[in-house]
Amino acid sequence: MYGHGAQPPTRTSGTVIFLRVLIAATGVLSCGMLACLPLCRVAMLRGKARDWVLASVSLPLSIACFAAVGVLPEDDLWSDIALCALLLLAAYSTVYFLVVDITQHRTAPPVGPTPSQATAYAPPSYPAPAPPQPGYGYPPAQPYAATHSTPVPPAPYSPVPPPPQPPHPAPARIDQVRAELDELSDYLRKHEDGR
Repeated sequence: MYGHGAQPPTRTSGTVIFLRVLIAATGVLSCGMLACLPLCRVAMLRGKARDWVLASVSLPLSIACFAAVGVLPEDDLWSDIALCALLLLAAYSTVYFLVVDITQHRTAPPVGPTPSQATAYAPPSYPAPAPPQPGYGYPPAQPYAATHSTPVPPAPYSPVPPPPQPPHPAPARIDQVRAELDELSDYLRKHEDGR
């Protein structure tokens, strides 16, 4: 998502605390109706099947309890039980989320490579490009003297040689992609000729 070698943006402690309070408050402030939100966050953090089951059961349970409170009369015992279950679900999901989230952030390894890992990383190597085939491309360059009949005066002597220029090879990845595209073109031409 962030590209090869790029690190995701790091969250500051203020951002982590704000998100923690926001997610924890949704279950309580919605009177248990959104109690599945903190449980879904726990399931995403830990990825355990038990957490996903809790999150998926909490939504229909909260809807059923909320519907029972709305449909049944106020003096009915089942209405009180449904309201207590709804509030207990909200409290449980909030406390469970806070406990898991706080312990998860305490035991989480630091984001990004440590200094020892940063030096040990080496990018993947690609095969070297193939040398040019004879007969392809431009003909070999002829010296100036061979193409013209006038003699060329020798270059003046230079006591200090120029510094060597480092070679600038084409990136190996581009050559690899170019070769794969050539193979694909050949395959498509053969496939069209066969029709």
